[in-house]
Amino acid sequence: MSQERKSPHILISDQEPGFPFSKGLMASRVMVTGLSPYRAYQVAESIEERLVERRVSSITSEELFGLAVQVIEDLAGERYAKNFLRWRELEALDIPLVILIGGTTGVGKSTIATQLAARLGIVRVVATDAVREVMRAMFSERLMPTLYRSSFEAGEALREPPTRDAVVVGFREQVSAVAVGLDALLERAAVEGMSMILEGAHVVPGFFEIEDRQDRVLAVPVIVTVEDEDVHRSHFLARSVDHVHRPAARYLQGFDSIRRVQRYIKSQALSHGVPIIPNYDFDHTLAAVIDLVMGRVTERASLSGATAGAAHSEKGRSA
Repeated sequence: MSQERKSPHILISDQEPGFPFSKGLMASRVMVTGLSPYRAYQVAESIEERLVERRVSSITSEELFGLAVQVIEDLAGERYAKNFLRWRELEALDIPLVILIGGTTGVGKSTIATQLAARLGIVRVVATDAVREVMRAMFSERLMPTLYRSSFEAGEALREPPTRDAVVVGFREQVSAVAVGLDALLERAAVEGMSMILEGAHVVPGFFEIEDRQDRVLAVPVIVTVEDEDVHRSHFLARSVDHVHRPAARYLQGFDSIRRVQRYIKSQALSHGVPIIPNYDFDHTLAAVIDLVMGRVTERASLSGATAGAAHSEKGRSA
């Protein structure tokens, strides 16, 4: 009877008390690049194979990191290797990272946010619907009726028929209210230095301020869409299977309103220069979001380095 091959006992020498190399831990680290779990595990296995070929019994963290970059580039390409290098800049970030994921109902925001948090090691994920629930406890339905409807149904709660699209007007009114809570969360992230992900339909460009906190928070907004209507409809059918309290019929009945909300959110993103990422395939969408985040992290690291260099030069001239 064949026995499963045991992984070699290779120590990471600069970690006390001699922490062993683990394919599972390495795969979880590699997933920060945007690779799927399966591809990340393939990379981890290849790293182990190369260590065995070299007949090493120990390796430093720096050597292991360099080997991982090399293997990722060989197996997955430069894009993913570059993200792995950027991950080190993310770990050394001097301010909290806040990722804001917006989009209409049913585009996959919460799934993306959950997976993104797991890969980037972010422990706080806040849905804007939770903010809306808190605000509902503070304001009665009579005072703020749009808070008591879903984002695509808020127009039905308007007191007076608008001259424009009721769906969009109602949605705007709801977003304006919830944005107060989002602004408070951004300020709390800045004060506490805590990275987080904010996701929901109420993450609409133009309704939250990030410029006045750019020195205290690295905010990365992104809008997720589903362009194909049939694919979008299928998301509600799939979701109703996993969540019985979210029957598909209700969302399909309001589908035209949901699509109108998407068009409005996209127009806001375009006018405010916020990236829009179509969700055609989950793994590709997640990788695209990670690419965006890592790119912003690198920009921040470069800016910090340039600022520090300028300060050092100024100090030298003063001396």
